[in-house]
Amino acid sequence: MMNIYTYYILLNIDDVTLAEGVKEFEEIFKKKLADSEAKGKVKVLETGTPGIKGAGISMIVYPGNVHYAHLSVSDIDEIIEEHLVKGRVVSRLTIEPVAERLESSGLNPQDIKLQDRIVLSESGVIDPENITEYFAVQGYEAIGSILENKLPDIDVIEIIKNSGLKGRGGAGFPTGIKWDFTRKAAAEKKFIICNADEGEPGTFKDRLILEGNPHLVIEGMLIAGYAVGASEGYIYIRGEYDLSIRRMEKALAQAYEYNLLGKNLFGSGFSFDIKIKKGAGAYVCGEETALIESMEGKRGNPRLKPPFPGTHGLWGYPTIINNVETLANIAPIILHGAAWFRSFGTEKCPGTKVFTILGDVRYTGVVELPMGITLREIIYGFGGGIKENRSFKAVHLGGSAGAVFDESILDVPLDYDTVKEHGGMLGSGAVLVLSNTVNMRDYLENVLLFFKHESCGKCVPCRVGTARLLDMSKELIASKDKDTILSAMDKLSETMFKTSFCPLGQSLKFPVQSINRYFHDEI
Repeated sequence: MMNIYTYYILLNIDDVTLAEGVKEFEEIFKKKLADSEAKGKVKVLETGTPGIKGAGISMIVYPGNVHYAHLSVSDIDEIIEEHLVKGRVVSRLTIEPVAERLESSGLNPQDIKLQDRIVLSESGVIDPENITEYFAVQGYEAIGSILENKLPDIDVIEIIKNSGLKGRGGAGFPTGIKWDFTRKAAAEKKFIICNADEGEPGTFKDRLILEGNPHLVIEGMLIAGYAVGASEGYIYIRGEYDLSIRRMEKALAQAYEYNLLGKNLFGSGFSFDIKIKKGAGAYVCGEETALIESMEGKRGNPRLKPPFPGTHGLWGYPTIINNVETLANIAPIILHGAAWFRSFGTEKCPGTKVFTILGDVRYTGVVELPMGITLREIIYGFGGGIKENRSFKAVHLGGSAGAVFDESILDVPLDYDTVKEHGGMLGSGAVLVLSNTVNMRDYLENVLLFFKHESCGKCVPCRVGTARLLDMSKELIASKDKDTILSAMDKLSETMFKTSFCPLGQSLKFPVQSINRYFHDEI
């Protein structure tokens, strides 16, 4: 007989909560539950993060959608006695629901589709280590439908093309067009690579997708492999992402156990295998050709393009390299159709985007919102505004390689084209908020120090340019002719943009020139 529980508790298990002792908390919580009047009435389930970050040990109690955060073992007795036995929410341990944040910020919750999640729809809801829970939310039905109906590869690609999906790794190149290049390439072998390196500072969306729903990425890779004629896939994942790696390894083992990976899937003749390749933490390996060099056992330096990986990639074979978030969109598009996907976002940039909110805001974490959302809605609605009664000063959009803006950007719709028109890039979707307490010269120096450290040194413009820009940022402190230095920094970053071998050196113009443009008087 099926047990019906009074309460269901979703416990957030991620790398941060593990470090804070969530497993010990869970063990004690369950023991105390067993000795309480709530015994047999409460089901505790482990999930990936629901999007809350920087809130310590946290959990959601249903019914009521009550979010508890910053929990410790000393809070357990009160939660059990008050909430789970007497039905009274322990208000001092809760965090403000998103709808209330939006209302208090003056924004209308009805104007923002709070539940329009595609990539993160099941993250924080299902157990990411249980494949049957993925089945329960239509998992693997997309690839199953393709294989059962023997859908031609070109038809799969046309669906992706018509959806308007653009790569979510930062470049924003149309995914369907990218796949078609490789589909047409004649070769005895082709590869699919999931780029899960995610080295952009302030970005942790891909890690949370992998931790929250790894099978969604696996299914996306299967569909990509079928569409382009590939039989092997690799997940190139940052070695520091220990939990992501363990969950992906378990997900792959389960997929093989259920014959969802391997030879002759569903009796269709289509075969596909996936392996994990751990990266060593080099920022430059986020660039696709440097990633390929690393996978081949060489130093992770970028290659000259053309030829492009779509025709000459891993070991010289045609290779598709897609970001985690890109691949996580594939199965939902196949299931629901291109028109459904286009109902989100903007005409030129359909769908949703996963943003990481961090810095001087009240609530840090991950949100998935329609393309075209504004930074004002993200920062003051979902982020709860500037923390500790500080005031807004700047936002660094898209990671370290993106531009730094003042308040003039707050009401600009966020999509790849519009942000580019304003001199920046949406990039990885990182939204780093800086308050009036931040010194912008110090911040610029910090950004330049990162790029100098991460330059692979292959080309002179980047190897020498990053070091010289950092030196000039330090010279600003004592110089009596700061305008000359800033002008030289702008000119050097522009030269690097035009002459550097890969996007690492080309990207410095965005933080350097934007900080000079918007905060010239301060620095």
